Amino acid sequence: MNIEIKINEFEGPLDLLLHLIKEAKMDILDLKIELITDQYLDYINKMEKMNLDIASSYLVMAAELIEMKSKLLLPKQENEEIEEPDPKEELVNRLIEYQKYKDLTNEFKELEEERQKIYTKLPENINNYLDEATVINNSNVTLDDLIDAFKKFLERQKDSEPLPTKVTQKEMSIEDRRVSIRNILKEKKKVNFLELFDVFSKEYIVITFLAILEMAKVNELLITQEKNFGTIMCEVANE
Repeated sequence: MNIEIKINEFEGPLDLLLHLIKEAKMDILDLKIELITDQYLDYINKMEKMNLDIASSYLVMAAELIEMKSKLLLPKQENEEIEEPDPKEELVNRLIEYQKYKDLTNEFKELEEERQKIYTKLPENINNYLDEATVINNSNVTLDDLIDAFKKFLERQKDSEPLPTKVTQKEMSIEDRRVSIRNILKEKKKVNFLELFDVFSKEYIVITFLAILEMAKVNELLITQEKNFGTIMCEVANE
């Protein structure tokens, strides 16, 4: 059998043995010491002919295989009563354990490769994205008040029944949501801040919140609160 020489691709003698077993289409539990020893020594000899440095661990394994092969070839003594540990069984157990380790390592490598495809960003304060001029004009409500009310709304929604969903043909933009909020205010004149979050989906909630901030910034929307921690209301400005 021709053995393809692979330089620096094996992590040790057990790795090389597993490769040879796979190439020979051999079951680890049905390990043929004579065959695998010949293939292993053939590999080592080819590396020596290529003037490659061979780690001592590979040579130690070669010696163990030769010893096992020689014992198998020697006739057994009839009067031999002392049972010695079976070196072949020990080697098979080592190979099985190494195979488990190798499989687990490959799993971790695959998970690491998948993780590298994911990009994450640490959470930041929303104020970092707001212009200094972005204030809630003509209002007794601060941005912190809005954010606090918004957080409490999200917490309540986790424990309540899901809000109705809307099927849309295209993604909604902030401008689209501003138009829909204008239409709501034209009809109702004044609404509870939280009523504008009538669909509980991540995209819809974020767009609605940003649309409200933008409308307040340009004095298109008036946000008021009668008392601390009271209901926050939205209405058309200058009406």
